[in-house]
Amino acid sequence: MDVLGARVLLSPAGTVAALAAVSAGIALGTCSGLVPGLHVNTLALLLAAAAPLAPGPPHLVGAALLAAGVTHSFLDVVPMLALGVPDAAMAVSTLPGHRLVLGGRGREALRVSALGSAAAVAVAFVLGAPVTWLAVRAAPAVYDHLPLVVAVLLGTLVLREDSWRARAGAVLAVVASGLLGVVALPMQPDGVVPTGDVLSPLFAGLFGAPVLLAAFRGAGVPAQADSAVAVPPGAVVRPGVAGSLAGAAVAYVPGVSGAIAAIFALDFTSAEGDRAFVAALSGVNTANTIFALFALFALGSPRTGVLVAFERASLPRTLPLLLASVALAAVVAAVLVPVLGDRYFRLVRAVDHRWLTAAVCVLLVALAWLLAGLTGVVLLGAATVVGLIPPAVGARRVHLMAVLLVPVALQAG
Repeated sequence: MDVLGARVLLSPAGTVAALAAVSAGIALGTCSGLVPGLHVNTLALLLAAAAPLAPGPPHLVGAALLAAGVTHSFLDVVPMLALGVPDAAMAVSTLPGHRLVLGGRGREALRVSALGSAAAVAVAFVLGAPVTWLAVRAAPAVYDHLPLVVAVLLGTLVLREDSWRARAGAVLAVVASGLLGVVALPMQPDGVVPTGDVLSPLFAGLFGAPVLLAAFRGAGVPAQADSAVAVPPGAVVRPGVAGSLAGAAVAYVPGVSGAIAAIFALDFTSAEGDRAFVAALSGVNTANTIFALFALFALGSPRTGVLVAFERASLPRTLPLLLASVALAAVVAAVLVPVLGDRYFRLVRAVDHRWLTAAVCVLLVALAWLLAGLTGVVLLGAATVVGLIPPAVGARRVHLMAVLLVPVALQAG
């Protein structure tokens, strides 16, 4: 048990200071989470760069950084749902959350996401230690055969497609995004902001810009109905719990994304439908934060962008304080998702969707330039072209995560 973290939580003055730091992190994560195209890894790197200048002891800076990252990971579902909504005729090839929005159930989707994340938080805190104990013992076997694990994973995802055309497109998406990752990830570009981050333009191009281009041809966000969750609580909690367990895989296996873990989590629970996927994906992303924190202490290796930034800033590892900051931020963020999300939907509906979509695309280009200079803009364009492959052939976008999986497998091999 870390003495410093426990002392901060048990001291009245220390508790007040910790709450102030966590509150500042929540406020910052809320602002960044509502900005489309700003990846949580980018936020973490910016915070790490600013950490030496932040007021307060280093352990409180670390608590604020973790709180900001957790809050951001909750709130970024809001612009994901409210922006980039395609035409109804394209619903088959779009994201599950957007299909709910097209059906007028966007407010419900916000609440499903918050409930899935809340269930995942509870499970991850209870199972964090035993799952970490098991993962530490299984990790060497996985890492020794990582290329095989990645090949089986990608092959399984391709075979899950419904048609040979979609499978062929999935293979093309894997090859193209994998090559893009092999070329791009070793780069250390110089941007206006000194982070050297290529992940943001890559992810914005692969997953953001193609959705926005499709939305430009659509009719905007339709009117949203009431916020009531239309399925029984168990239909949301079960995928959230399964997502929590799948989040451990994201925390311990390099390159595995939340979307990949969510797909297999749904198989485990036999849950189906867009609501189940939203709950599972939210559960994965939230639980990953907690399992990755346990992994940092058990393996000494940061598994998320937030923890990479944490280590880069050389902040002290105070487990009780960090877990408390994650828990508090998760509770607050779960409330903020529906509260701010409903207002976000109203704001988006009040603006012409073409102008809004064009403005977000310009924002993506500006962020790419700020973070990685001209190289970032070029990577954004190349990633956008690759990101257009899956919807063009009716395949899932999850195959594009080969941008990380292929380089990880090649490096391990």
